Order: sequence, then structure tokens, then C-alpha cells
Amino acid sequence: MKIQYFRDTDTLHIAFRAADIGETRDLDENTILDIDTQGQICGITIEHASDRADIPQFSFEQVAA
Repeated sequence: MKIQYFRDTDTLHIAFRAADIGETRDLDENTILDIDTQGQICGITIEHASDRADIPQFSFEQVAA
């Protein structure tokens, strides 16, 4: 998984895995889903991210099963 924040455009992109994008879908006017050729979500783009997510407080935790 790769998370990128582009400060100049206030855009957050989360790539869940590397895949060939087969389709891009607008979830709403500021959220875009990348769908692979198998129909699975492989990424999400969020515009106006600083208003919609707590960007400076990002943390990651892996929980064992």
C-alpha cells in the first residue's frame, strides 16, 4: 500500500496495491475510485483532503489476526 499527499493540490491518493486500472469511478465530486481489470478497488483519490481527513494526524497500525 502506498499513501501520497500532494500539498499543492490538497489531494490524497491511497494505492492499495499495484494493478492495471480498468476503470475509474466517481464516488462523489471529490472522491475517485480506481478499479482493476478484475473489478476490485485498487486505489482511491480524495480531493480537498485537508477538509475531509485529518492529514497531519495520520498513523498506521498493523494488528495481528
